[in-house]
Amino acid sequence: MPVPTIADPPQTGARPPGQPAQKTMTKAERRELQEKQRAAKAALKSQPQQQQGKTQAKPHQQAAGGPAPGQPKAKAPPTPLKKTFASEVTGAKQSASKDPVSGAIGEDASAKQASHGLRIFSHFGQPKPVGHTVKGDIHPAIIRLGLLFSEFKICGANARCIAMLLAFKQVIQDYTTPLHNAISRHLMTHLSPQITHLVSARPMSVTMGNAIRELKLEIGRIDFDMIEQDAKDFLFTKIDNYIRDRIIIADQVIQELAGNKIKDGDVILTYAKSSVVEKVLLEAHEVGKKFSVVVVDSKPLLEGKVLLESLTSGPNPIPCTYALLPALPSLLPEVTTVLLGAHALFSNGAVYSRAGTAMVAMMAKANSVPVVVCCETYKFSEGVMVDGFSKNELLPLSHIQKNTQLQDSTPTPNLEKLNPLYDLTPPTYITAVVTEVGLIPPSSISSIPLALGRASL
Repeated sequence: MPVPTIADPPQTGARPPGQPAQKTMTKAERRELQEKQRAAKAALKSQPQQQQGKTQAKPHQQAAGGPAPGQPKAKAPPTPLKKTFASEVTGAKQSASKDPVSGAIGEDASAKQASHGLRIFSHFGQPKPVGHTVKGDIHPAIIRLGLLFSEFKICGANARCIAMLLAFKQVIQDYTTPLHNAISRHLMTHLSPQITHLVSARPMSVTMGNAIRELKLEIGRIDFDMIEQDAKDFLFTKIDNYIRDRIIIADQVIQELAGNKIKDGDVILTYAKSSVVEKVLLEAHEVGKKFSVVVVDSKPLLEGKVLLESLTSGPNPIPCTYALLPALPSLLPEVTTVLLGAHALFSNGAVYSRAGTAMVAMMAKANSVPVVVCCETYKFSEGVMVDGFSKNELLPLSHIQKNTQLQDSTPTPNLEKLNPLYDLTPPTYITAVVTEVGLIPPSSISSIPLALGRASL
């Protein structure tokens, strides 16, 4: 019986003693076994080259990716899904041992560790550089708006949606229908690259998606024989009505409904900055109600400072207390109501808002403090979210460095800094949602389209 040498390839049909059959193994175990087999084959193929006394340049060329002449190309070990999170893997490859066996195993282990460690964040919206490439016929107003989005000069669901619709009005005004085309057919083709450019600057919000969907419906309703300028005026009117009815007037109704829940002597706690909550507090103070506000904030955006300046400025400022998120447990015993804003509200009643909102709502629920969310109906989504990992957005590192001290912004080896912008608050921690159609519990979100007389939101 011949004795197998170390250069012999492993027998594919036989399995080592003690190893379970592949039919009984899980998918993860089979994948791990395949990765080990690939690493062993790559190591065995590189050993005969060293025994033949080849020069050091050829093995270096093979390690860089070029196969030796007359030999099959070996498969490289798996790498992480995203290149932005693969800096640790490349560093591990450079410092790997010169021994092919240990080098292959070390590269495979480091790649696997980085891939498994950061795979849960690999699908998040990646921050784009400020001067990202302009592709296609992009209107100057859209280019300017994309820069404002990427630099967080325009932040907030309402502000981003209004700015996008106003920019679309400029795009439509400068648009000319080509010959042998109808504006109802060709205009959406012209708007598609504009939308793609905005999404490349920053991931699209739920409010922007709902507004674009409504604009597409209005473009499709344009008569085929309508004059071009009349069609543009028709779209301008629809855009202005959408901003007025779904945002401005909706905020006014929410101000009245939420303001009725504020009584004299109340202590209102809010987190970060919401334009709707800001209007509610200012309106209640103008009516003459005497209350105080606790503004809770957190890094890295520190949006609560902007809200604090708005509430305390003017001839008759509102008494306010500013605190960071770790001080929340000591403040809740004095709080009577928690008012929160929302980035989006899903059909299962979950609130998608600034990161840290879920912690505020959960701790308020534990202290028997009612949690009221102010949200317009155009922020509702027919989708379902159960956690903050299926969809999120990362804050760019350049914006983080502006708001942090020098010692906090220095890079740390083997440390990847991630700052998700949003989290998800379960509906069980929300007392009521204030909308322009009234106060509703989170469990009745699906009935909102019927209250508005539509088939969908």
